[in-house]
Amino acid sequence: MESGGKQRSDVSYALYHFSTSGAAVAVATAVTHPLDVLKVRLQMQLAGQRGNLVGMGELSAQIIKSEGPRALYLGLGPALTRSVLYGGLRLGLYEPCKYICDYMFGSTNFLVKVASGAFSGAIATSLTNPTEVLKVRLQMNSNARRGPIREMHKIVSKEGIRALWKGVGPAMARAGCLTASQMATYDESKEALLKWTPLEEGFHLHLISSCIAGTVGSLVTAPMDMIKTRLMLQQESRSVRSYRNGFHCAYQVVFTEGFRALYKGDRPKSYVQKLA
Repeated sequence: MESGGKQRSDVSYALYHFSTSGAAVAVATAVTHPLDVLKVRLQMQLAGQRGNLVGMGELSAQIIKSEGPRALYLGLGPALTRSVLYGGLRLGLYEPCKYICDYMFGSTNFLVKVASGAFSGAIATSLTNPTEVLKVRLQMNSNARRGPIREMHKIVSKEGIRALWKGVGPAMARAGCLTASQMATYDESKEALLKWTPLEEGFHLHLISSCIAGTVGSLVTAPMDMIKTRLMLQQESRSVRSYRNGFHCAYQVVFTEGFRALYKGDRPKSYVQKLA
């Protein structure tokens, strides 16, 4: 009887952790979505060629002037759907992974945190990749009046159902590195701040730790995020060459646009990750 009650409490805790994590990420997504639209537009800027790039402020002014303020919320539906699922799975799987590693190896050191974060992030991304494809397609298609369902029907009918998993390799690598770097950096920075500064457990400690984790995560994952976006938008963009896979995409970007092109859209991306 006692074990049955414990199982029910474990399930309740898991559902509570999943729902609260998903809801928190969804709220953050709704607030930061305009920055995500800017990030995708910047990542596709001058694709396949070198040249002077438009900055984040100038680009946002151009979008509002030519497409209207609503354009900054293109793809919001798929973004929120992905946030609830991805945020819940990613954050919900991280703690159980840590506990399992602690049980098996008797340790929750930095490497265990990295491995736990990478695993939970990669699995969550593989399951939610179709919503990410829909999101970036809608974010780039300013003239479209169709919703996510019609966009999905268009993708499947023209490119096949496998197109919904375009860029899943770089996306999983990005998510694994992002979750690993963010979660591990957050834990380690919080412990360091508690040990070496007067900060105590509370809002300020969590805020500073989150900013540190967001900055590190952005620097680590920016190239993979750009490659993922290029692969997902390959059918929509006529100005870029055909990318065979993530490695070929990275090579083509560096060869034709320069190494710094891998960090296109990094500034709004870092703001999004800090706020989220």
